[in-house]
Amino acid sequence: MHEHIAEAIKEPDVVTVPPGAVCLRFETMKIYSALGAVRHLLETGQVKPGDTLVDSSSGIYAHALALACHRYGMNCHIIGSTTVDRTLRVQLEILGATLEQVRPSKNLRLDQNLRVERIGELLRDNPDYHWMRQYHDAIHYLGYRDVADLIEKEVPQGPLALVGGVGTGASTGSIATYLREAGRDVTLIGVQPFGSVTFGAEHISDPDMIIAGIGSSIPFENVRHELYDRIHWVNFDYAMSGAVELLRASGIFAGLSAGAAYLATLWERERERETKRDASRTYVFIAADTGHRYVDNAYASHPRAHGLGSMRPYEATTREELRHPWSALSWPPPDSVLDSAPNDADERREPALLTETA
Repeated sequence: MHEHIAEAIKEPDVVTVPPGAVCLRFETMKIYSALGAVRHLLETGQVKPGDTLVDSSSGIYAHALALACHRYGMNCHIIGSTTVDRTLRVQLEILGATLEQVRPSKNLRLDQNLRVERIGELLRDNPDYHWMRQYHDAIHYLGYRDVADLIEKEVPQGPLALVGGVGTGASTGSIATYLREAGRDVTLIGVQPFGSVTFGAEHISDPDMIIAGIGSSIPFENVRHELYDRIHWVNFDYAMSGAVELLRASGIFAGLSAGAAYLATLWERERERETKRDASRTYVFIAADTGHRYVDNAYASHPRAHGLGSMRPYEATTREELRHPWSALSWPPPDSVLDSAPNDADERREPALLTETA
């Protein structure tokens, strides 16, 4: 019996998806991150029950942090993206979390910068608040050890390819790290939206993209670039089409990042089988959330979704070659030196990543 709903909903469904891939379908994946981080902060005395935890979120992390705060008796304040919908707003309110949504913006960069600026103002007015820094504090890696353990138990031994949104770096990066530490051969394939600075695609915009949670307009210190082997950039139309095809093929109703990860999985699997006669790598892709908040803005457009046979990525060799609607690139490319200068709006970032000791 679970002591709290947060523990009950965190474990994903492990589903075989044709042709031969495995989907980790979460209700809300970042509950692992939030529970692990809050528990660590309490155990180390950095916060105490009744303190206020604050962070920025495009939706999934807001729900996860609110549940973790409810579980451990903390107050929660979220600076939210415009993608936080009414369903989540009502849940946050009832859970006791407070939500501020930034004004609507036309692109990912402005939305995230507005959220970070507001956090800076909030911390200046409330110095006793604890900023969770999901983008920069390595405590968010800790909770994902359980996901790696689940994969070790559920997926047959042998080489793996893990495919999923890069986001803050603490999910796919952490899971791959723990699997590799356990001795597993893991190829890590990250999914990004165009316009994200994380792997240097800020020069290509996608104003329709509403999956801000897998990309970034500011540098994220939790993203360890050296962990990744391949990166896929997928635009809104193709991510929507992938999500529709995933639902049609498997019955899995998931978010747009899952649609993009599904496309990347199918392509990488086909690519490997074309180049390796007896390829035995198991492909595991992540569906980080359900599709409910994307119904009006994405799923309702399913009649115009592209069929799987018509979608193939452009195989780029440098970031300058990236192009809509879908590009893939082996990492690191020849031009892989990224600007690591601090973002002026984010002066309170963690200066270094923690070493896992828990």
